[in-house]
Amino acid sequence: MTTFHELGLSEPLVRGVLETGYTTPTPIQSAAIPAALEGRDLTGCAQTGTGKTAAFVLPMLDRLLPIPPKTGKGWRPVRALVVTPTRELALQVEESARTYGRFTGLKTVAVFGGVGMNPQLTAFRKGVDIVVATPGRLLDHLQSRALDLSKVEILVLDEADRMFDMGFINDVRKIVAAVPAKRQTMLFSATMPPAIRQLSSSIQRDPAYVEIGERRNPIALVTQHVYRVPQERKIDLLLHVLRTENVESVIVFSRTKHRADRIAKKLAQSGIASDALHSNRSQNQRQRTLAAFKAGSVRVLVATDIAARGIDVDGVSHVINFDTPNIAEDYIHRIGRTGRAERTGDALTFVSSDEEAYLRDIEKHTGKQFPRVAYPGFTPTVGELAAASAAVAPGRPAAPAAGMRPAGGRPSGGHATMDFSSGGPRNGGRSGGASRGSASRGRRR
Repeated sequence: MTTFHELGLSEPLVRGVLETGYTTPTPIQSAAIPAALEGRDLTGCAQTGTGKTAAFVLPMLDRLLPIPPKTGKGWRPVRALVVTPTRELALQVEESARTYGRFTGLKTVAVFGGVGMNPQLTAFRKGVDIVVATPGRLLDHLQSRALDLSKVEILVLDEADRMFDMGFINDVRKIVAAVPAKRQTMLFSATMPPAIRQLSSSIQRDPAYVEIGERRNPIALVTQHVYRVPQERKIDLLLHVLRTENVESVIVFSRTKHRADRIAKKLAQSGIASDALHSNRSQNQRQRTLAAFKAGSVRVLVATDIAARGIDVDGVSHVINFDTPNIAEDYIHRIGRTGRAERTGDALTFVSSDEEAYLRDIEKHTGKQFPRVAYPGFTPTVGELAAASAAVAPGRPAAPAAGMRPAGGRPSGGHATMDFSSGGPRNGGRSGGASRGSASRGRRR
């Protein structure tokens, strides 16, 4: 398939897509859309930034045409339901449905927490064809009987792996039970762990399975860098990178909400336009922050993993992992925010000695080994050199850094490159179990 016309989409939808400037479907769209148009259940697996949203939005819109006659006082039932893990992703899907469906007359509403219910209730009363919702707020509406899903023909679970990570699977099962058994079910995910395969088999009938690319490998268009830096010097390195590199638009990832706030504040104090995005901020604040980031008035977005999951912004030149992700799959999700729409991008990961186990998990998950180097031109202090040496695992000799004079030898030349590695986290845990335990604790912050 080389054009949207060839996928079998109706003319109003092809026109809506072409109006956005897209002329050629991505591989996941070419593979998924024809199967979905046949009415088959579908499981799609592809990395972030590959066009999964359009892969289910376009056939969903197509199958809802033509719009049936209105009943009652202009009311029409909800015929399609999309469940997403985050508010940002719900808004992204809603925007895609409205954009691609601009010439169809279909109505879409996004439903999520953190905002008042009244506008959502008003939309239900007026009649809406497609509801895009996060699990919690959707269940609130179902329990209050404000929303009727008895006429749903199409159910879509988007970012299913993230819903599992966030503990939404039981909520998802309640939602599945609230829609008719006779329906088309589409499930899309960036990864396909056993729990998601089990979910798929329990809610789908003989689904078509579409997988594009290798799930375990990050996007090829992203150049990945790993830099050793003591925890207390990370903010200095971040400022150094932002001031010396050609960084147009960057997302900085923090493991916690409080640290994201501190990083954004420090950057702003240093004259760098930045803002934080996390779940402690109101929905209006989050939408304003994203709008400013997309418009370019905010150059640096400091985000947590969960808040950033729904970010779909073209032109992000860099992703910087201020904190090394403590779940290996999050590394792939993070760096997938750049290198989108066939553009190249750079991903920089700052690794302190106590994050070595996390980095080893990432290497095992991606099958890629990262050199342990210091950022060129960012020279550690004498005290940091001593701390780096002390961080080396007991019984293991400290390797001399590039640019440093080994005993009885000459300087090795090049940039001042230090190995800040350690034998693992400070608690002495193993790479696998220790990092997973820490990951669980981090999720509750």
